[in-house]
Amino acid sequence: MKFSISRDALIKPLNLVAGVVERRQTLPILSNVLLVLEGTTLSLTGTDLEVELIGRVDLEAAGVDGEVTVPARKLVDICKSLAEGSIIEFSMDSGKATVKAGRSRFTLSTLPAADFPAVEGGAGSVSLALDQSLVKQLIDGTAFAMAQQDVRYYLNGLYLEILGGRIRVVATDGHRLAMATGPQRVNAEDTGVIIPRKGVLELARLLDGEAPLELAIGSNHIQAVNEQFTFTSKLVDGKFPDYERVIPKNSDKSVIGDRTELRQAFTRTAILSNEKYRGVRLKLTENNLDITANNPEQEQAEEVVGVEYAGAELEIGFNVSYLLDVLGVLDQPQVRLSLSDEASSALLEHAESPVGEEPERLYVVMPMRL
Repeated sequence: MKFSISRDALIKPLNLVAGVVERRQTLPILSNVLLVLEGTTLSLTGTDLEVELIGRVDLEAAGVDGEVTVPARKLVDICKSLAEGSIIEFSMDSGKATVKAGRSRFTLSTLPAADFPAVEGGAGSVSLALDQSLVKQLIDGTAFAMAQQDVRYYLNGLYLEILGGRIRVVATDGHRLAMATGPQRVNAEDTGVIIPRKGVLELARLLDGEAPLELAIGSNHIQAVNEQFTFTSKLVDGKFPDYERVIPKNSDKSVIGDRTELRQAFTRTAILSNEKYRGVRLKLTENNLDITANNPEQEQAEEVVGVEYAGAELEIGFNVSYLLDVLGVLDQPQVRLSLSDEASSALLEHAESPVGEEPERLYVVMPMRL
């Protein structure tokens, strides 16, 4: 195996693939990246047995075909340390890989490509083409609400649902819920799968263009393919909770406010909130929102924000971090907060319907007792 490639062309796909590779592995080969050269196409593969990513880059000239695995992190660090514009010469000799650039020369240990494990892929039972930008919007608008290492393992991921031609993603950690629905109808069978947390974060990292993304959903895997990469992730084997039951349907109090103003007010009051529980108290009176926070040191912060509100007086507590997360992903000037009473969940959304290609977003936050 032998080829030449510019450092700048190699570093982007190498960085993406190495992101999947865990630093500590029980199997030594899982710390490696698989390099496969066929003609002028160099493929790089990384996996942790749950998520697999194959990056592709075209060479200017054909080399000597072959395949091998080399330590992923060391190869990344070598490429990063080389000067921009460097030409890297990669070759194999006596079971060792040699990386040369200018006067620099590195010899890396290798492991056989035949021993490199593959995550199950293949054709999915549901296939559809989506814009990368839409998939990224759906993930970015919901992924923050995924649980982390919850014993309810089915919450440690993102629920992807296709129902009646609409694509929707939902995440919840049991205290809040985030939901985003695509604006266009898709031509695909109804299905619902849970993508694990790591798979969601890695896929979001890959999406940076407008090119179509081919999505294939199987019984135990999901695969996303475009010209630059093939991403495969196992699915979480579990049943996602009935999220529709969590969404408040009969809220009789509606608050409309300026998103930026509310976000700044919550950010300031959060400074003096309890570091562990992060609670803030909201007091609603006519066209007025009073936000207060206290902590065990007897310190207090108070903000008063003008809002559109004409209902009865209400006091309710929330985790301020959850409110800030939502205000960070809503992107229109005005937001609506729908409430019933101090013991019921709040519904947050854009004050107006989404424009054009924007997904429809909806958020539920449970109250806190303060």
